[in-house]
Amino acid sequence: MRVRRAAAGWCMLAVVWLGLVGETSQAGDWPRFRGPNGSGVAADAALPRSFSPGRNQVWAVDVPPGFSSPIVSGDSLFLTAVEDEKLLTLRYDRNTGAELWRRECPRPRSEKLDNRNHAAAPSAAADGANVYVFFGDFGLVSYDFDGNERWRLPLGPFDNSYGMGASPIVVDGVVALVCDQRSGSFIVAADKNTGKVLWKRDRPDAISGHSTPVVYETAAGKKQILAPGSFRMDAYAVETGKSEWWVYGLASEMKSVPVVGPGMVYVAGYNVPENDAGQQVEVPPFAKALAEYDADGNKQVSRDELPEGRLRKLVGFSDGNKDGELNEAEWRIYAAAQASENGLRAIRLGGQGDTTAKSLTWKQQRGIPQLPSPLLYQGILYMVNDGGRLTLFDAETGDVIRQLRLRGAVDHYYASPVAGGGHVYFASQAGHVTVLRAGRKPSILAVNEMDDAVYATPAIADGRIYMRTASRLYCFGNE
Repeated sequence: MRVRRAAAGWCMLAVVWLGLVGETSQAGDWPRFRGPNGSGVAADAALPRSFSPGRNQVWAVDVPPGFSSPIVSGDSLFLTAVEDEKLLTLRYDRNTGAELWRRECPRPRSEKLDNRNHAAAPSAAADGANVYVFFGDFGLVSYDFDGNERWRLPLGPFDNSYGMGASPIVVDGVVALVCDQRSGSFIVAADKNTGKVLWKRDRPDAISGHSTPVVYETAAGKKQILAPGSFRMDAYAVETGKSEWWVYGLASEMKSVPVVGPGMVYVAGYNVPENDAGQQVEVPPFAKALAEYDADGNKQVSRDELPEGRLRKLVGFSDGNKDGELNEAEWRIYAAAQASENGLRAIRLGGQGDTTAKSLTWKQQRGIPQLPSPLLYQGILYMVNDGGRLTLFDAETGDVIRQLRLRGAVDHYYASPVAGGGHVYFASQAGHVTVLRAGRKPSILAVNEMDDAVYATPAIADGRIYMRTASRLYCFGNE
C-alpha cells in the first residue's frame, strides 16, 4: 500500500538541504554513525569497487570485539570494543592503522543483551578535537584526541529488551543521546566541553528501539534533533530540548537512522510480521479483556489467561514490570504496539505541534528492514531488508523503481548501506560486500568477500573505505 501527496517545491528545497548537516566536521570526515548527519553518503569521487583482504588493501589491524562502526575525524579513526569484560575506546591512525591509544571506561553493570546486540554497539562521535562514546553499561564519556578523559556522565541502568544501541551525536556545542527503553525513555543533551546536562526530556511514548537521531536546520537557521521513537518522531530544539513539532504513525520499534533530503525526512520502522499492514492482532479494550480473561479476578491479565494463538504469543514484551501480568497501563501499550504498522514513511519537514495530518507525503509497507537504514543517493532511496531484498524508490514520489535480490549475497543484513563515487555498498553478516552502480538502472559491479562476519556499517573518507569485521579493521583504496 502506498499513500502519496504531491511534494511541492522539491527542486527549490534542494539548495536548503545541502546545509542540513549538524555536526562540526572537516571535509573528508565521517564523524558519527553513518557519516555526515547519518546520511551514509560521502562526496568522494573515486572509490574502490573490488576489494578483499590483501586486495586493494591499504592496511589491516586486529581489533577487539564490538559491533560499533568506525568513525573518521581528522587523522584519526575511532572504535569502541569489549575485551576481557572491559569497555574500551580505541584511536587509530587513519593512514597507517596503527593503534594510538585505548582507554577503559568504568563498567558498574552488565545489562542483558539480545544476541544480535553487543555491549560495544553504539558508535562514537567526534568533532575534530574530541571524541564522545556511549556504553549502555555506564553512560557517556569524552576524551580528547590525546586520550585524556575530559568528562564522564553516568546514565542508566536501562531496561531495553534488546540492550541499548543508539549512538551519540554532536551538534553545535551539544552532545545528544536518545535512550529509549520499556519505561522511562528520554533524550539528554550535555555540554560537549563539560558534560553538564543542559536539558533532558522524557519520551513517554517510546517503549523500545535504538534509532540514532539526525539534525534538521529550519529556514530560520534553527537546528532541531529529529528523533524517531515508538509511534512518533519528535523534532527537539537543540538549545532548549523543546519538542517543536512531532508526527504520529510510526512503528512501535524504531531502530534505523532517519534520512534527511530536500524538504523531507525518510523514516523506516519494523517490529514483527504481525505489524505488517492488514496483519495486526486485534486487541480488545482492557475492560473487555478483564471480563473475558481475568480468571483469578486480580484486575490484571496474565499470559497464561489468554487463549492460545497470536494474542498470547505477543503479550510478553509489554510486561514492563516483569511480574507476568499486564495492568491497565501495560495493556494500553500492548494494544498500541499491535495496532501500529511497519513501514517506510516520507515525512514533510518542519511545522509546529502535531503535524501528523499534513506531513505524510508517501508510505511504503513491503520489504521493510528491522535494522539497515535507508539511503538517499542522487534522488533515489535505497532500502535493503534483513534478508538482502533491495528496493529502489523515487525519493520524491515514492514510486518503486526496481526490486532485486543482491545476487551472490543473499544473507542477513545488519550494516546499513553507504554510498560514494557513484557506487552503493551493502555489507552482509557473512562478509559479502555488494557494490552496486547507482541509478535508475542499477547493476551489480562486484561482490567482495571479507574473511569474517560484518555487523558494523562501513565508513568512507578521502577515497578509502574502512570496514570492521568481527576480528579486524580494514582500509581499502584504489591502487
